[in-house]
Amino acid sequence: MSQQNHAYQSIAHAIKDHGITTMFGLMGDANLFMVDSFVRDFEGRFIPAAHEGSSILMAAAYAHVSGNVGVATVTHGPALTNCATALTEAARGHVPLVVLAGDTPVDNPRHLQCIDQRSLVNVTGAGFEQLRTPATVCKDVARAFYRAQVERRPIVLNMPANFMWEMADDYDIQVLDVFTAPGGVAEGDVLDDAIGMIAAAKRPLILAGGGAVGAHDQLVRLADRLEAPLATTLKAKGLFNDHPYNIDIFGTLSTPAAYELIALSDCVICFGTALHDFTTDRGKLMKGMRIVQIDVDPTSIGGGLHPDVALVADAGLAAETIVYWLDEAEIRASGFTRELDVETLTAHSAGSVTASDGFINYVYALGRLEEALPKDRVLVTDGGRFMTEVWCRLSVPNPQSFVCTVNFGAIGLGLQEAVGAGLAAPDRPVVLFSGDGGFMMGGINEFNTAVRLGLDLIVIIANDSAYGAEHIQFVDREMDPSLTEFHWPSFVDVAKSLGGDGFEVRSKEQLEEALEALKDRQGPYLIELRLDPLDVPRMRV
Repeated sequence: MSQQNHAYQSIAHAIKDHGITTMFGLMGDANLFMVDSFVRDFEGRFIPAAHEGSSILMAAAYAHVSGNVGVATVTHGPALTNCATALTEAARGHVPLVVLAGDTPVDNPRHLQCIDQRSLVNVTGAGFEQLRTPATVCKDVARAFYRAQVERRPIVLNMPANFMWEMADDYDIQVLDVFTAPGGVAEGDVLDDAIGMIAAAKRPLILAGGGAVGAHDQLVRLADRLEAPLATTLKAKGLFNDHPYNIDIFGTLSTPAAYELIALSDCVICFGTALHDFTTDRGKLMKGMRIVQIDVDPTSIGGGLHPDVALVADAGLAAETIVYWLDEAEIRASGFTRELDVETLTAHSAGSVTASDGFINYVYALGRLEEALPKDRVLVTDGGRFMTEVWCRLSVPNPQSFVCTVNFGAIGLGLQEAVGAGLAAPDRPVVLFSGDGGFMMGGINEFNTAVRLGLDLIVIIANDSAYGAEHIQFVDREMDPSLTEFHWPSFVDVAKSLGGDGFEVRSKEQLEEALEALKDRQGPYLIELRLDPLDVPRMRV
């Protein structure tokens, strides 16, 4: 039955009709009535953030962990400019996200907070959709959700404030059915060339990226058919945990033994990865081998490394097709996996576990945390020089349980995404690794949000009292690094003042005490690892 509403009520109704039950945001003049209607009229849940950019990041992590479209809302002008970094992070991470952004009244171009919001959004790589009139509200909302799913990026729906209290047309459900994956694979000579290269390979290797996460079973069947080892990019970490020939992360994050194995391969079959410089070690790792690149997104092919053969195709369907033709041609398995000792390929060196007085050794601490932290965790990492060791040494159950906030190379985004991840997986603990600089930049803003929500959040702060990536550059050039050093407050005291709990760690004994206390945690819990800035492992990039 049609029903006439104000525009703000129709927007809230349309959001509910797209299956959205949780919205992140910060209210202002142009969106507060829509948020109120979403909560009161349609039983939605609104998660208020302390900063507008945080709401985007929370919604992005919620989308990644839940597999649904994330939704955030902010008001106009400075609220939207506060979202520029977060929108860029989500756009480069290919996160399907709808951002309901208020805009100043169209009839008041001299409004204090008026800016060209379309231009701002375009710079970030997100998409822009204009709410045209109160009469087109339902269609415009549907269009934004459609684009978010098909384009795999944030779409900002721009909502002029003066529309909100105007009457909309009779409400009518408008939901566009979205077909998000192609129904076929490449055909003809290019497919024949790819299969020929794969069939001729003596040492094939299968590499899966974030775009191939849904093709686990098909890729495993192909690997078993070829007797080829499996590897993942960082974005697909954990995809092949259950496979005996999983060599883990491919590229600069590989173990030395795995790196050598990759270099010995004669054909790498790449599914759903754009072959980033870190994946290929700036191309050095892929020299002298055939590259078959398969991706549903044409723009991902050839951007970092030029493949020998490229197929614009769905990862799972392509893998099934390759297996079919290998069987038809009775191609023998390569036997490559028979040569492998996977345990030696995936074991990262412990190195020294000693530390200066008053500090804990970082690698030792990561080893104990891997053993002691809950196994069903969702792992979130902020940016910083500490992060590559976490990626290599901390396991995750699957790629959906791993959120790395490094698509834009920013720091200070981790805790916000940890909040979104926690709401997407309310029955599981979330573990966040952050540096001291990143926590000061963005974590403090939202730690109390996690407290208010009662999240099971464990925050590990790698505190070297410096901006570490810059610190090491001064040290390498034998220059004074003091400009990069900071005397932060006690993060444990900060956590307690914001309603959480925590434990400072300066020794192995204190680490054991912190891990024991962790078992009885109630709400967000912070462990502050005090590190020697001269003794933190270098980034593996």
